Amino acid sequence: MNLPEIVEYSIFKYHAFNLTIGALGVIILSFIGVKICLRILLQSLRRYFRRKNMEEGRIIGFYQIIKYVAWVAYFLACIRIVGLDVTWLIASSAALMVGIGLGLQSVFNNFISGVILLFEGTVDPGDIITVGDMIGVVKKVGLRTSQIKTRNNITILVPNSKLTDDNVTNWSHMKDPPRFHVSVGVAYGSDTKLVKEILLEVVNSHPKVSRKYKPFVRFTKFGDSSLDFEVYFWSDEVFLIEDVLSDIRFEIDEAFRSNEVTIPFPQRDLHIKTALNVNQSTSK
Repeated sequence: MNLPEIVEYSIFKYHAFNLTIGALGVIILSFIGVKICLRILLQSLRRYFRRKNMEEGRIIGFYQIIKYVAWVAYFLACIRIVGLDVTWLIASSAALMVGIGLGLQSVFNNFISGVILLFEGTVDPGDIITVGDMIGVVKKVGLRTSQIKTRNNITILVPNSKLTDDNVTNWSHMKDPPRFHVSVGVAYGSDTKLVKEILLEVVNSHPKVSRKYKPFVRFTKFGDSSLDFEVYFWSDEVFLIEDVLSDIRFEIDEAFRSNEVTIPFPQRDLHIKTALNVNQSTSK
């Protein structure tokens, strides 16, 4: 058997489908070629976009779109290689796809949302975001779901539609550090100027507080049993900001104890009338 006969030798044939040795070789070589080309493309994109000062997440987004298009084109080419008519396949499956589409609206919604995220770059890998009550780091943006790693080191798969339809806070897209605050109440009669000095001293001494902006204190209200204050500060430590807030509260409590500033607790007066007093009041 000569080489042309070996190439045209059919491994499996069913109606129009004809998988020959030559076709199988082309499919395997094409697969390897697509893998190599995509790897070279990713390296080229990284070099090009770094010169343009674009973020790594945006580079990955462009690459993901190109990768999906390349593999779809490869799949269609493989269908043609084995002898199937792509036009006939698309036409014959049109009615089926309409039926499936009605049942998979959420899947297509998430797919379109994924494409929007990859093109716009509003949410990129490495960004710190808040979705609902959850805050986490975006590990990967896919075409249907995105992987978000929470502060508890748990990876959650979030449908892309939630990232495009819901309110999402992207902390990483802020040029300036965000502002946070700690609330505290002190007993009536306390030296309010001393309280202000203590709060500012505690905040300014924390290493995670940004020095770009000056912290300040607000005397918010006269509460039922306390004078209420809020100390505001800026910090770049967004992902673990709860730890920073906890440290500041510990330091405030210690500083208040050292300076004899009291943090009150709600108190209520309870008046009890005895049965004798009730009878006397009714007899009168």
